[in-house]
Amino acid sequence: MIPILITIAVLYLGALVTFSLITRQKNKDSVSYFLAGSKVGSVLGIFTLAATLFSTFTMIGMPDFFRTHGVGSWMFLAFSDAAMVFAIISVGYYLRKKAKSENFKGLSGLMARCYKNKFAGYITFVGAFIFLVPYVAIQIRGIAIFLHATFPEALPIWGWATIILAIMLIYSEVGGLKAIIYSDMLQGLILLIIICIIAYNCVAEFGNLANLFAKVEQVNEKLLSVPGPKGLFTPQFLIASLIAIVMIPFTQPQVVTRIIIMKNHRSLFRMAIGLGVFAMIIIFATLCIGMYGAVNYPDLSTAEFISKALISDQSNLVAAFAILGLIAAAISTSDSQIFALGGELRSLLTGEDKKMLKITRIAIVFFALVVFIFSLLTSDELVMLARTSFAGTALMAPMIFTAIFSERRLKMYLPVFTAIAMLLFIGSLLDFVPNTILGLRMDLLLIIVLTLMSLLFNYFGHQKKSLNPIG
Repeated sequence: MIPILITIAVLYLGALVTFSLITRQKNKDSVSYFLAGSKVGSVLGIFTLAATLFSTFTMIGMPDFFRTHGVGSWMFLAFSDAAMVFAIISVGYYLRKKAKSENFKGLSGLMARCYKNKFAGYITFVGAFIFLVPYVAIQIRGIAIFLHATFPEALPIWGWATIILAIMLIYSEVGGLKAIIYSDMLQGLILLIIICIIAYNCVAEFGNLANLFAKVEQVNEKLLSVPGPKGLFTPQFLIASLIAIVMIPFTQPQVVTRIIIMKNHRSLFRMAIGLGVFAMIIIFATLCIGMYGAVNYPDLSTAEFISKALISDQSNLVAAFAILGLIAAAISTSDSQIFALGGELRSLLTGEDKKMLKITRIAIVFFALVVFIFSLLTSDELVMLARTSFAGTALMAPMIFTAIFSERRLKMYLPVFTAIAMLLFIGSLLDFVPNTILGLRMDLLLIIVLTLMSLLFNYFGHQKKSLNPIG
C-alpha cells in the first residue's frame, strides 16, 4: 500500500502546486484573492460547497456516529441537510441581492454596513472565530489521530497536525480562494468515489443491505430506532440540530462566501440541488460503514474502528485512496475556514489594499496556530463538536436574517443581544450556566428568544427605509 500511497500523494501535491501557481497570477487585489472573481459556475460550486461541508468528520466522525447512536443519525443528518438545501434555494437570492447592494467583502463587513456600526461586524467576526476554531480543529485532529493509528511508529499526533497545517497554509496563502475551490473539487470527487466504494464493500460482506441490518438487530436492536442506545435523539436535540444545520449557509463565512460568488442565481439553484444529491449519497454511504462497524467493531475506539473499516478491511488501492481522501478533506475544509476568517477580518479593515492584504495574510497564520493548539486539546467526538460549532454560529441567524430582509433602519439592539446569547451558550458548554432552562436546551431557547426579538425590533422598533439600489 505504501508505494501506491506515495505515488498518488505526489500526484495530489503536484495538482495543488499547479492550482496555486495558476491562480496566483490572477490574484491582483483582495477581491480576487478572497472572492475568486465572483464568477463560479454550478459544477465548481457543488464540489467546493460539498468539500467545505463534508470533510474529515464525514469519513471519520459520521460512520462512528452511526455506529454509536444508530439510524436516528439519518434524521439528524440527512433530513437536516435536505432542509438546508431548500434554505439555500429560497433565501440565497435575497442574500446575494443584499450582498450586491452593500458591496460584499465578507459577512462581518456586510453586518457592519447593514447595521451602520462596526461593532455589529466585530460581533459577527468574533462569533465566527470562536465557533469555527473548534470545527477546524476537529478536521486536523480527526486526520491526525487516524494517521497516528494507521502508522503508529511514524509520527505523534502533533507531528501529523503540523504537516497538514503547513501544507494548507502554503497552498492557501499562495493561491487564494480560487486555488482552494479547485482543490475542493478534486477533494470532493475523491471523497465521493472512495466512500461509496468502501460502503459497497462493507455491505457486500453481508450479502445485501437487509442482511446487514438483520445482523445489526442481533447485535443491538436499539441502533435501529430513536432515541438510540444512548438516548441522544430526543425531539429537542433533533429540532435544535435541524435549526443549526439549516442556518449554516447564512452564518458560517466560508459557506456564505461560496453562495455570494456563484455566477448567477441559476448557477446557485443548480449548485444547491447538486449539493443535496451529494449529501444524500455521502450520508447513506457513511450509514452503511457505521452499521458495518456496529456489527464487527462495536467496542473499538474511533481511531481503531476507522483504521479497520477504511484501511485494513480494504484492498491496498482503496486503502491508499482512503488515506489520501482523508488528508485532502482535512486540508480542503480547514483552509476554507481559516481563509474565510481572513476574509472576514479584511472586510472590517480600511486602508490601502495591499497593506490590508498583508495584514490579513499574517492574521491567517495566527488563526492557523490557534487551530493547531486547539486540535491538540479537543476531544475525539468529532460529530458532536461539529454540531456545537453549527449551533454556536446559528445564534447569529436572527441578526443576519434581519439585515438581509429588513427594510427598516437597524439599531444595535439585536447584535448586542446576539453577543450575550453566544456568551450564555459558551457558559452552558463550560457548565457555568445551566444546560437547560424551563425544560428547554440552552441553544434552542436562545435561538427562540433571539428570533422573537428580531421580529419585535423589526416590526415595532424602527422607521421604514428604502433599500439601497443594486449596483
